Amino acid sequence: MNNDTPTGAPGTSFATVVALAALAALVGFAAVYGTLGRPDNTAGSETAAPAPKKETADASAHRRAPGLPAFVYKKTPEPIGEVNFVDSTGAPRTLKDFRGKTVLLNLWATWCAPCREEMPSLDRLQQDLGSDKFQVVALAVDRTGLEAARKFLDGINVKSLALYADPTTRSGSALRAVGMPTTILIDPEGREIGRLPGPAEWDSEAAKHLVSETLGTAAN
Repeated sequence: MNNDTPTGAPGTSFATVVALAALAALVGFAAVYGTLGRPDNTAGSETAAPAPKKETADASAHRRAPGLPAFVYKKTPEPIGEVNFVDSTGAPRTLKDFRGKTVLLNLWATWCAPCREEMPSLDRLQQDLGSDKFQVVALAVDRTGLEAARKFLDGINVKSLALYADPTTRSGSALRAVGMPTTILIDPEGREIGRLPGPAEWDSEAAKHLVSETLGTAAN
């Protein structure tokens, strides 16, 4: 009686299964590492803002700021999401505290390289145009909290921007920010006028014109 059974095919199938399982485990590990290996162990909205995409037929329907093509106006100002954060003393603050002012809200994080490049121009904009009618609010959306944000700003010699931080990082989702930095122009009634994803030269003539134009409209 012949008890021999073919061994080639089953052996090959078993080896293939083992190899695929090992590959799947490796991919899974890489995915977990990519998520957890961030400097501040953040997730979701806390990613570097992508480069502005080319306009689509739908996007081109929105008005854009002269000299700042990445800034897109809302068709009409829209109510903004509730945002909670703390000031330099740890006291709770919200965007409602700035009602009556035009606000340029900049969402940033200590791990964000473009934020480091952009921040000095926001500081200069506050120096040049800051008043009882206008304020740059730079909000650190970062789990590392106030002290890390303070160290970041001190390290790039920021002098005119007040320190605000959201260590919960919930403001990024509440404001539908696709990444860091994201900058939102808010009218005195607390409504979003428009936004710019990614970095910009905020002390440029185009940026100053954007703010001055908004202040003139708000005064009417």
